Amino acid sequence: MEKLSEKTNVINWFEIPVTDTARAKKFYETILDIEMNTQQFGEEELTFFPATPEVIQATSGRVTGILLKNEFSKPSQDGTVVYINASPDLQKVLDKIEAYGGTVVVPRTQIIAGFIAQFIDTEGNRVALHSEY
Repeated sequence: MEKLSEKTNVINWFEIPVTDTARAKKFYETILDIEMNTQQFGEEELTFFPATPEVIQATSGRVTGILLKNEFSKPSQDGTVVYINASPDLQKVLDKIEAYGGTVVVPRTQIIAGFIAQFIDTEGNRVALHSEY
């Protein structure tokens, strides 16, 4: 078996479960100042976080993900926590969370690699933010 290249990310995909796609999409688009695209695949609704095509093509380890609505995915505050890039300023993102239906549960906290924070999104998921500043 071949080893992962040093240029390959160990994590390359994440799914954040949702019960209301439109509400979750608006929340993430607003706090992150991004545009997301929703596609229907049978009974599933997938709303894609933006990804840079050049990065995807240049490496075998893209990192991106979706909001996922299906019968098997349930929002949760337990288990693995996904850290979303809040660069360049985590506090700007954090300041929008409660105004758009989320709850900050860990405020902006300095760590060795910058700053982190955690919040509960509109769907009930515990999600985190990271930025260098």
